[in-house]
Amino acid sequence: MDIPPARTIDHLPSSGTPDAPALIDRDGTMTFAEVEAAVARMAGGLRAMDLESGARVATWLPKTRTACLMPLAAARAGLVHVPVNPALKRAQVAHILSDSGAAVLVTQDARVAALEAGDVPAGCRVLTKAPDGDPVAASERDADALAAILYTSGSTGRPKGVMLSHANLWLGAVSVARYLKLIPADRVLAVLPLSFDYGQNQLFSTWAAGGAVAPLDYLTARDVVKAVERLDVTTLAGVPPLWTQLLETDWPAGTAARLKRLTNSGGALTPRMVRALRERFADSDLYAMYGLTEAFRSTYLDPVLIDVNPDAIGSAIPFAEVAVVRADGSPADAGEAGELVHAGPLVAQGYWQDAERTAARFRPAPVWMDSGGMAVWSGDTVARGSDGLLRFVGRDDEMMKVAGNRISPTEVEEAVLAGGEVAEAVAVGLPDERQGQAITVVARALVDDAEAAVRARLRRELPSFQQPSHYVWVDGLPRNANGKLDRVAVRALAVQAVGA
Repeated sequence: MDIPPARTIDHLPSSGTPDAPALIDRDGTMTFAEVEAAVARMAGGLRAMDLESGARVATWLPKTRTACLMPLAAARAGLVHVPVNPALKRAQVAHILSDSGAAVLVTQDARVAALEAGDVPAGCRVLTKAPDGDPVAASERDADALAAILYTSGSTGRPKGVMLSHANLWLGAVSVARYLKLIPADRVLAVLPLSFDYGQNQLFSTWAAGGAVAPLDYLTARDVVKAVERLDVTTLAGVPPLWTQLLETDWPAGTAARLKRLTNSGGALTPRMVRALRERFADSDLYAMYGLTEAFRSTYLDPVLIDVNPDAIGSAIPFAEVAVVRADGSPADAGEAGELVHAGPLVAQGYWQDAERTAARFRPAPVWMDSGGMAVWSGDTVARGSDGLLRFVGRDDEMMKVAGNRISPTEVEEAVLAGGEVAEAVAVGLPDERQGQAITVVARALVDDAEAAVRARLRRELPSFQQPSHYVWVDGLPRNANGKLDRVAVRALAVQAVGA
């Protein structure tokens, strides 16, 4: 692999032409030179607080300039940034502040008022304005040093902090900028939470390419459409639930044509959704991607392949090595399902202060992988086809066992969605005395009598052991703070409705 030297992440403002736009928001446009100056003064303000090297600086903010620039400023001051999703509630925020040992919390007056006694750790200083001080210039330091702790959404328990180095962030930015073919003329609409690795990378990869980012906190899908038109956006990143909303929204033909690049992660696109996106945004390249916070991003599918392979997650992104591994640690054959294992310089440093879970997920790479070192054992089941492309099968902890058959929920969900009667669907396996598990689908309908139509169609399309036993119809599926479908909450809905 041609891996460039990693730098500390605070060097990013030097990637763009000084007078070119770097950040576009409601307050106007900041050039790369202005971003550099702001980062330098923000870092100076943090330095003046006399914090120990590696102290954690948390931000609990919407997409303000401070939220966008603090990852670079904290890094420049020799500190570790901990972004907190602004959608989280006080108990979740309190957990992250306590778990990370935050020395500083940068937030807003209204958010401070929402906290209760004991939510902010003793000794943690609370700022409601961006720190400001004498400028601090970027310098060459250890790229393997800890730069950020990103907390997962916590849909399977309390959020856990993933430790990312400067090298993880820098090489992730360069990798994405390279395979997305970002250029200085690009304008990226940042709609995803900046606390989400995919959302944060919207900033870093765009700046690595010398392009401009337009952060947007939106209330409705229509807000996104208006922003694309108003800001002449070329690139939009999303997760499947957002694409569902955007496809249900009217797009003027001229506005849709502005988008040259759509990128998806945080859940697989269904073939039906791929077709709908390709029809609506005919002038856009559609990048399907697979990733996990512990390794940032693992695969992408070249847009020229997506029409013929809408079910594929592609192949390894630049600087990553991915393999399909059998339970005994040997490489799986073509077409054989196995665990996706990711090795290389994008692998995170483990979970913050959690040696047990780190040891379970971060283990030495199989000796036959080229990268060696520590790898992320994803827990995701994939298969590599004879065409060399990887396809997602399912998560080990989500696979269903019906009458002795191991069934991927993804396969059932795609079948349910394929006919156009249903907008969104999640399949879960619930205990069943006769079959072991019964497939239960929680879904949002698009047509009247959707259940009858889906059942009739699936009887023609799926074998008997893959037929859903129960359907639970809802007005909207629960989502976590990153906008992804919350499968734990969906399962709870299914249990409540079915009585399992």
